[in-house]
Amino acid sequence: MPVTVLLVDDEPLVRAGLRAVLEAQPDIEVVGEAGDGAAVIPLVRQLRPDVVAMDVRMPLMDGIEATRVVLRTVPDPPKILVVTTFENDEYVYEALRAGADGFLLKRARPAEIVHAVRLVAEGESLLFPAAVRQLAAAYGTSKAREVMERACLTEREAAVLRLMARGLSNAEIAARLVVGVETVKSHVSAVLAKLGARDRTQAVIAAYESGFVAPS
Repeated sequence: MPVTVLLVDDEPLVRAGLRAVLEAQPDIEVVGEAGDGAAVIPLVRQLRPDVVAMDVRMPLMDGIEATRVVLRTVPDPPKILVVTTFENDEYVYEALRAGADGFLLKRARPAEIVHAVRLVAEGESLLFPAAVRQLAAAYGTSKAREVMERACLTEREAAVLRLMARGLSNAEIAARLVVGVETVKSHVSAVLAKLGARDRTQAVIAAYESGFVAPS
């Protein structure tokens, strides 16, 4: 089955460009478009896309609030890929904190756009560029540090979280640690549970905000 995508951006030319790039792939299908975050909820419920490519800055409802509403109100919600112009935009970071799964620049090359959609759809890897890692570290709080301390991660779980923070997939982590992929999946699940994180992105945000992992 193809990966289905909903495009959300207030610029028709941006949507047209993304549609052209994605629909050139045999394993990706664009199932709908929206010009504002306010239109996302009914379309997600109707179309059930695997991925929502979401602009951050839109006039009626921005991508941050739209992300929150989707994740709060839609059962089995889609993956959300933030699409924006500026990589060091605090709006991008707020969208990731709200639950978005990855990040893509509008000026990305076609191959990068396709790769980002596939990565986010798989749910194993996340897109967390250097500029966003630095924002995460800048948002560090005592609460984040307390959560990390209370988690009491084992040595292996800590190693897995550090590799997750570098954007490695389960298979890549398994190769790096010389263990099986199923073992890595078990460690990832344990990390998420101990941190109270919804997904990998939230766990990585916690790692940077707490200072457990330093931006490189």
